[in-house]
Amino acid sequence: MEVKTAKTAGFCFGVERAVNSVYEEIEKGGKIYTYGPIIHNESVVDDLAARGVEVISSEEELGRIKEGTVILRSHGVEKKIYDILEKNHIPYVDATCPFVKKIHKIVEKASDEGNVIIIVGNPSHPEVEGICSYVKGSCHVVESTEEADALNLSKDAEYTIVSQTTFNSTKFKDIVDILNKKGYYSSVVNTICNATAERQTEAKTIAAEVDAMIVIGGSHSSNSRKLFEICSKECNLTFFIQTKDDLKQVELPDSVELVGITAGASTPKNIIEEVQKYVRTDF
Repeated sequence: MEVKTAKTAGFCFGVERAVNSVYEEIEKGGKIYTYGPIIHNESVVDDLAARGVEVISSEEELGRIKEGTVILRSHGVEKKIYDILEKNHIPYVDATCPFVKKIHKIVEKASDEGNVIIIVGNPSHPEVEGICSYVKGSCHVVESTEEADALNLSKDAEYTIVSQTTFNSTKFKDIVDILNKKGYYSSVVNTICNATAERQTEAKTIAAEVDAMIVIGGSHSSNSRKLFEICSKECNLTFFIQTKDDLKQVELPDSVELVGITAGASTPKNIIEEVQKYVRTDF
């Protein structure tokens, strides 16, 4: 089988930085916690657990820590988590992606100046929850064009619009267009990271050229799900998998000669290579 793999597939800068920070702490020894999964990839989280890294997911668990180091995930955390860490004198490593930290500063400054904040993204995603916590005034989260169209806000206020770093770039533009047409005077800051935009563009191009498309990502990975959504519009035979084992349940038509592969920002290189090998030899 002929395979075409996206050059942008796999770990982005922020994810690689976060994962490396955990392994560096492991080398130092001592008890290590991550606040939430360090990234949305079960294989990586399982490997870290096997090395003694414990995932905590609530303020109560955080407050009970008496020793060890807490590593903050690449998606970022709510502002109050920093307050708990510092109040309890808990050592921590901040592995928040710098692009996410930039959004925190943007919304904090804009809300200080009196602007209403509109965040384009998934309201239940930890990155968006973290961004919201830096807004001191009014904040609205919009995930779809339907929600944007239904938004009923004052036209006298000034708005600052930002995006979740991994949001679909085309959908972001569509949502902003709707908000502008509704007459909301706004400052738009496209905070979708360059790696995400490049990954989405390349995935769309490859999906349009191949007979079947494979998207590799964790089940909870927002950016991987968006890749699947984009590729599905270009290629009817698009599959979302976590590892090569998921492909054992897939049967392709005999007409398939060229298979495309891309992967979300939380997918390790070794998993991508395993899928490539399987597709070439056993698919």
